[in-house]
Amino acid sequence: MSICTKTGDKGTTSLFTGERIAKNSLRVQAYGTVDEVSSALGLARAFAQKEEVKQ
Repeated sequence: MSICTKTGDKGTTSLFTGERIAKNSLRVQAYGTVDEVSSALGLARAFAQKEEVKQ
């Protein structure tokens, strides 16, 4: 299965606003970091034994 956006890969990515920024920008890195933290918290919550810890 191939996913193609037809925008090419020139090292940029598109934001929700349509603005294009470098894939290695601090903003994109921050989005990735927040996504990883959110995933880790969700996993921790799924395996938590105590209800107070889940909250």
